[in-house]
Amino acid sequence: MNGLKNPLLSLTFEDAIESLGDVYWDVVEAADFPITKLRFRNNAILNQLDIPPKSVTDHNFEEAYGEFASRAPLLALRYHGYQFGTYNPLLGDGRGFLYGQLRDRFGQLQDLGTKGSGKTPWSRGGDGRLTLKGGVREIIASEALHKLGVKTSRTLSLVETGEDLWREDEPYPTRSAVMVRMAETHLRFGTCERLLYLQDPIHLEKLLRHVVINYYSEIANNFPIDPKFPVCTLQRQLLAFYGQLVNRVAKLVAEWMSAGFVHGVLNTDNMSLTGESFDYGPFAFINQWNPDFTAAYFDQTGLYAFGRQPSVCHNNLRLLQKPLAMLIPHKGMEELLEGFGETYKNHLSFCLTRRLGLAKHPKKLDENMTTTKTNSDYLIEKTLQLSKSWNIDYGVLFNKLTEHITKNGLPSEPEVLNTMLINLTPPPRQEWLTWRDAWWAYQNASVEVITKEKEEIPSRLKRWNILQIPTQSVIARLWSSIYEEDDWGPLNNWLESIA
Repeated sequence: MNGLKNPLLSLTFEDAIESLGDVYWDVVEAADFPITKLRFRNNAILNQLDIPPKSVTDHNFEEAYGEFASRAPLLALRYHGYQFGTYNPLLGDGRGFLYGQLRDRFGQLQDLGTKGSGKTPWSRGGDGRLTLKGGVREIIASEALHKLGVKTSRTLSLVETGEDLWREDEPYPTRSAVMVRMAETHLRFGTCERLLYLQDPIHLEKLLRHVVINYYSEIANNFPIDPKFPVCTLQRQLLAFYGQLVNRVAKLVAEWMSAGFVHGVLNTDNMSLTGESFDYGPFAFINQWNPDFTAAYFDQTGLYAFGRQPSVCHNNLRLLQKPLAMLIPHKGMEELLEGFGETYKNHLSFCLTRRLGLAKHPKKLDENMTTTKTNSDYLIEKTLQLSKSWNIDYGVLFNKLTEHITKNGLPSEPEVLNTMLINLTPPPRQEWLTWRDAWWAYQNASVEVITKEKEEIPSRLKRWNILQIPTQSVIARLWSSIYEEDDWGPLNNWLESIA
């Protein structure tokens, strides 16, 4: 097919990272695959890129994101990272390429990055391929997190490629695929760490100027570089960048915790310089609220357990200070990092409150409510206590509340919420009563204070929750239909249910 007739091959790409120079990347060639069969396309991403979905055929996807022949250059990015606490200087894109960078309909620079497209200088003996199961899991993770309000990359396409792969954790042979994701950037904490390892502050400054201009434009505008005082003004700009990154990462991990999500491998090479969640390998959604739950079978010490994610992200931000200290004062960064805890706490309260269908009101408004039991912090405390003590899946509480209010409207008294418990394992009585009364008191006080609140609760519940959280058993069921019968219906139905 003529590339001019393929909208995906006619996109206007920018050379934002490429123009920085080859200190940051290697030019690579994609593998040739026996077949290219589209298995997933994300029309919402096409809309974000201002491409009418009806103008793009499935074959267009296969040609652009399965064959790769017409797209050059493809780049493998270089980076290092702390992996389970040990520094590794032998990292870099081992099976993923930067396909291209382009502006979305809002003017924001976005990366299209591949996964499973072939070997690179950083493959470290691997085959550079992605299993079909791995691609399906990334679709599930990114779409669920997006629906649950997490700032995340999203999967644009998944193309099956017809090779037999061997993996220790899958039956042999397992099917191959190549995935394309859209993310704000694939630049990582580890990108900076590599430049410290090389003792290269010049290219670190160049990299960070690029990051600030493209992803922190308000900082670039508010703290312009003055040619008369370049060092001082650069330091002010980069300190502001670090402070914003601390806020973004604190909010991101709060969104993970609210969603009941475990990233699994929070190495510094898996943390984005824009504070966006990406790269889903051994992730999981918790069943019960268990701080000790781990997603990766090889995480023997529980380093990246669910409950440790805030402290790990905090520590990764501290590790990032090491390379940044080549350009800005360490003391200033440490002072900015002190704000992590408060930002995390406030945003977790905000996220959980909206999952409960309620608006997170300013503290001043909370203080004006009649009792402590109408305060949002009290409600969140009781929600977490109930989640920890009740032997049901974490997401069921939110879904049952959504179902009850969608069908019956807001309760006239707290006792009405007891009907939520039909067909559920009975909760601990005292924890249930305390939470039930706290939810009713908060929403009742909110309705009295804000007139629109009553109308917005059902729509807010539906917006911030999904009918079926993709826990390990749900993912196994969706995958088994594909693996055993090549039946993609259950996966597509699940995706439609969260759209």
